Amino acid sequence: MMTSAMGAVIGPDAHAAGTHHARHKVAGNPEAEPENEDSIVAIVNGSVLTKRDVDTRGRLFALSSGLDVSDDVMNRLRPQIVRQLIDERLRMEAMLERHINVPVAQIAAAIAGIEHRNNMPENSLRNQMAQDGVSLTTLIDQIRVQVGWSQVLRMETGSRGRITATEIQQRIDALKREDGKPQYMISEIFVPVEDPHHPETELKFTETIIQELREGAPFPIVAAQFSQSQSALEGGLLGWTQEDSLDPEVVEVARKMPDGAISNPIRVAGGYVIATVNSRRTVGHEMATIVSIRQAFLPFTQPLNPQDPTDQQKQTLAQANDISGKVKSCDELEALNKKFGEKHPSDPGEVRVDRMNPQMRAVLDELAVGQPSHPLVSMDGIAVLMVCKREERNVALQTPSEIADQLLNERVEQTSRQLDRDLHRRAVIDMRSKS
Repeated sequence: MMTSAMGAVIGPDAHAAGTHHARHKVAGNPEAEPENEDSIVAIVNGSVLTKRDVDTRGRLFALSSGLDVSDDVMNRLRPQIVRQLIDERLRMEAMLERHINVPVAQIAAAIAGIEHRNNMPENSLRNQMAQDGVSLTTLIDQIRVQVGWSQVLRMETGSRGRITATEIQQRIDALKREDGKPQYMISEIFVPVEDPHHPETELKFTETIIQELREGAPFPIVAAQFSQSQSALEGGLLGWTQEDSLDPEVVEVARKMPDGAISNPIRVAGGYVIATVNSRRTVGHEMATIVSIRQAFLPFTQPLNPQDPTDQQKQTLAQANDISGKVKSCDELEALNKKFGEKHPSDPGEVRVDRMNPQMRAVLDELAVGQPSHPLVSMDGIAVLMVCKREERNVALQTPSEIADQLLNERVEQTSRQLDRDLHRRAVIDMRSKS
């Protein structure tokens, strides 16, 4: 028997804390579609939106949330699903007008990103969709619009999208003045309100989403499905944000709510926000342990069965034990990794220890600089790690590049909300059914 100290090799997913195992039922039975599934819900500039479109998007949410979504909950979600699908039709028209085509590889990367942010195994989302009778096209269409809309906004922003050195310095100076004040790693779901005088439908939708989140629906999944903010592609994550960059109403809630809690609906200009604070710090102050590591990865020729390892896998473990006992430097380990085909990168980049999963953190915490780890067995091979450098660093100091990205995101978000309003004003939308 070959036991695994951990199913881990350092790579992009090294910080993941677990796997999404929640089971669910999809509201409605896809094999027993209602007779009027092709009834018209709305016509958007001549493009027909059917009950089937709405039902399918609802099933996608039920599946991806990992929860039992009742028919009552789904009925409360339907009006906003219709609104979102109408927005997507308008955004798709804007993409076509600008001849924007989203490559398949970009869509695949976005799906992989959703799985990664929710600690889901690769391809698990699409596999579950197939199992539950939800067409992958539903997810692809949604992501195509999200990615293409980002390109529309970059074009619309134009020269205003160039962040100058002066603007970056102004933000740096502002951060210095904010030194010691709160800063939040915050995620949001933004739900726009169509008629500010009658926000009842959107409020009801927001309250329903909050209920699902508090029952365990993953925030990044729900944000990707329903948020109309540009942060939706990132699962709603805004990154480290100081108070003067947030709506005052959101700041008031963020100051009081515990980390990880789901806010009540927050009324802001243009709509409602659902917020969660992932963590917080003071501006300019956050110490963390950063390590630079190297690894040698010895691949298996077939996936490991821990109860019945092959001769090649036994030999690979013996090799790894030999390397662990003899290697003396990071350079040696890097050379060995190249010798074994470099199936995983020798240098996975600097790693923040407190953001890693507990098993990997335990391994690195025990290693002195220059000390090789014991063999770490995974399904596809065995890794030996070494810490090359360990240092305490103030990670709260934002680089000019990070500040430029933040400024650009704020500008693009403003453009998005304005362009959405313009598209609605110009559109001819014929609502045929409340379904």
